[in-house]
Amino acid sequence: MRHVLPAALCTLGLFAVSPAAASGKIYYGSRAGMTVTVVSMSGLDTAQAVIRTKHTREDAVGFCRDYVGKVTPACISEELAVPLNDRITANCPRGEFTDFQGSRYRFAGRSRNKDSMAKYAVMSLPSGEVADGSSASGYPTNIQIFKALCPSRAPEAE
Repeated sequence: MRHVLPAALCTLGLFAVSPAAASGKIYYGSRAGMTVTVVSMSGLDTAQAVIRTKHTREDAVGFCRDYVGKVTPACISEELAVPLNDRITANCPRGEFTDFQGSRYRFAGRSRNKDSMAKYAVMSLPSGEVADGSSASGYPTNIQIFKALCPSRAPEAE
């Protein structure tokens, strides 16, 4: 039987199993305010981990305020129109997970590349490209997505 945690419990911190659970928000991108609201979580740390989300008006206002610098109806509408999946998934034992655009990745442990800014290897599937640790590579967002889905497998700190 899968257990699904209501967002209210996550927001209140009554079940803080991950940063996403504790805050009720998770980042979908690297810019300030690029968040979605956690609606439910099931199977964390398993082969069928799922976090369901909703891109809310509150999230859009946060992006417009924190990144754009001005909250307008047009900004809110444009932000809410950004195409995002309403769930992220993972097979934690395999280290594989998806982001909010549906792209697939694998967490591959500590980075062996001494020239990389990334402490851990996050590989794009199926391209095999490993994120270099920069925001442009998606590393900060993707490592947090993996931590939210697979908190006991993910590294404690960057």
